[in-house]
Amino acid sequence: MSSRLTASESSLNAVTASGQQIATIRLENVYKTYDLGEIQVPALRGVSLEIFAGEFVAVMGASGSGKSTLMNILGCLDRPTKGRYFLDGRDVSSLSKDELAALRSHKIGFVFQQFNLLPRTSALENVELPTIYAGVPIEERAKRAEEALRRVGLAERAGHFPSQLSGGQQQRVAIARALVNNPSLVLADEPTGNLDSRTSVEIMEILQGLNEQHGLTVVIVTHEPDIAQYAKRALEFRDGKLRKDAMVQNRQLASEVLPTLPAIGAEDEADAPGDRAKSSNGNTPAD
Repeated sequence: MSSRLTASESSLNAVTASGQQIATIRLENVYKTYDLGEIQVPALRGVSLEIFAGEFVAVMGASGSGKSTLMNILGCLDRPTKGRYFLDGRDVSSLSKDELAALRSHKIGFVFQQFNLLPRTSALENVELPTIYAGVPIEERAKRAEEALRRVGLAERAGHFPSQLSGGQQQRVAIARALVNNPSLVLADEPTGNLDSRTSVEIMEILQGLNEQHGLTVVIVTHEPDIAQYAKRALEFRDGKLRKDAMVQNRQLASEVLPTLPAIGAEDEADAPGDRAKSSNGNTPAD
């Protein structure tokens, strides 16, 4: 058996000298204030928390609660105004831009609400992009991208452009792109925000699988309580402070929920004949 560990396994096995597991994410009294000329806007106010390898955490809160600022800091896209952020035991609060970019490239996978795919680039080429920035040898890039697409069930769509894919398929490509550099942490910002109910559950099934089967640490931002039910732990923010931190009760398993949902288009097939007849005069939306 190979002794080589994946990034997630290395993170999971990291321990301190005292034998305690090192948190994948640790915030110590983090503040973030945005300076808007004469006005200072506090976004985070003394947030402290730990997230360990293999956790699946939902971050919730109303607009302006600080959850998006938190995700920017966790993703090394922004720095705390005060306080410290440790990623896998390393204090990243004061790293240079180049050091933060390297850290993002190798340790963190990002999934966004808007997918952020290049429209004139195939699914495979979209997934390959992070490997270019990470300096992966050219002969390895396509292999990694193909494997990532396979993991999200889109191997047969590798040559399709985003315009040829449904919203759910585009989000799967975005997830594959987040996985291609084998990160230990996946950050997903409203990953189901633009998707219908069934497709949202399909995306949560993928994220749950990555968490359960591959040991990835997953943190999602969502304003939907039903989506948060697929996580293991929920953090609730209000006015820049962490107000609630609790394990999810009656957690939903996407693999069990999906069979109870109608297939896409099934409701249209169930339309009454009288409603179907309206299509001749243009009063019924197209299927």
